[in-house]
Parts: sequence; C-alpha cells; structure tokens
Amino acid sequence: MAGKSVLIDVSKCIGCRGCQVACKQWNELPAEKTKNRGTYQNPPDLSGMTYTVVRFKELSVGGEMKWNFFKDQCRHCVDPPCKMTADDEAPGAIVVDDNGCVVYTDKTKQLKDLNEACPWDIPRWSDVKSEWVKCTFCHDRVANGLKPACVKACPTGTLTFGDRDKIMALAQKRLQDLGKSYPNAQLMDLEDVRWIYLLHEAEDRFEMGLLREVSKVKYGMKKVFSPMAPVWLTAGFLGMLFKRREEGMRREKENVEVS
Repeated sequence: MAGKSVLIDVSKCIGCRGCQVACKQWNELPAEKTKNRGTYQNPPDLSGMTYTVVRFKELSVGGEMKWNFFKDQCRHCVDPPCKMTADDEAPGAIVVDDNGCVVYTDKTKQLKDLNEACPWDIPRWSDVKSEWVKCTFCHDRVANGLKPACVKACPTGTLTFGDRDKIMALAQKRLQDLGKSYPNAQLMDLEDVRWIYLLHEAEDRFEMGLLREVSKVKYGMKKVFSPMAPVWLTAGFLGMLFKRREEGMRREKENVEVS
C-alpha cells in the first residue's frame, strides 16, 4: 500500500513530551491552563488546542512504581470512518492526500458530533477556529519531504516515519525482537491505521483513552454500514467458504491416511 506510516514503539518512550511541544509549535497552538490532578500527565486530554498528548499510567511492579507512556493522537485510518460520515453530510470536509494523511478542512464546521464517528474519540471541537480539529500528520511537512514535527523532535527513537510498506516490515521485525523480552508484546491495528502502535505489555497496562473494546466495536460497525460494506462482507464470506473447503480437504486427507 502506498503512502506513509509511523511506528510508535512505546517501549522506548520516556514521557518527555517533546512530541507534544513540537506539535504545538508547528501548529501554532497555545498552552492550556491546567491544575494538579495527582498525575504528571499534562494536559489531561486532547482538545481544540492539543492535537497529541502523552498519557501516563502509574503501575506497581514488584513493590516498585513505574510509568508506562502512550502517545495519543489521530491514527489516520486507512479507511477513515470520520470521512465516511463527512462524505454524507459535507463532501470535502475531510480529505485523504496521496501520503495517506487524513486532513480536516474548514468545512468540518458543518458537521455535528464528528467525534462519534471516530473509533478512538479523537476529533475535538475548536472554539477558536469553530471547526473540528485533530493531528494533521503534518501533511504540509510530509508533502515537502519532511518528517512530522513530533517524529523529528523525539529523542529516543520511539517514533519512526517512512514509506508504509517499510514501516510495516519494520514493525513486524521489531515485534519479533521485542517479544524475546516481552512475551505480551503486540502490534495494534496494523492493517487499519497508518500510526501503528507497538506495545511491549498488555493493553490494560497503558492509559489509552477510550476503551479498546469499544473502539473495536465502533470501527467494525462503521465498516458494516459504509459504502464499502458489500466489498468487505463479500470478502469475508468468500474467506469463510475457502476456510471450510480447506478444512474439508484436510479431514478427507486424514480419513484416507487412517484407512
């Protein structure tokens, strides 16, 4: 598949939030006034002024405290459910460029409850711009051969940007290497999104915003009711038939060998 992707290897994240600062600088977003909530995570969530946030989760391991960090922003879905919704209500409000960047235009102001269309509850309403906003994948930088601002700013190699096929291959290799030390390591939504997360521990050991179970259901429902639904359903039906055919042939072969 053409376009770009980013691998987010959270095992390397130290929670420095350099990505947050770089995002605000490039997009000329103001700081937010916050208060002590008993955590170092700041700000508490995405907003019309914050397009990416590093979520902190405090854990007790062997009687000692440790942090797990999770950089949260738009995943830039391969088949964006938000665009499916926008195409019905306000064509042109959401576009996908040649690099796979899902970009919101000022036409999103015509849309209502756009965050309900997102499996991860990412879009936020900007009172300043009076439109829906989110991470842009730094599409202006990418179009000019540059890395997204957050990727360029990351000091630990947590974020790796490149051609999608190369990033997917790297993700699989990194998973294999990481799995030697972390048996619960996993890649999240590899085929569905362009921002691919590599977790070194189980999902419940990270603060990930919207519950993953909820996001999976929402994403599946968007596919079922999308214009592409006949294609996905047909593919799924054919896959089921082929699987049953293979199982039948395997059982037939086993019966022949036994007799």
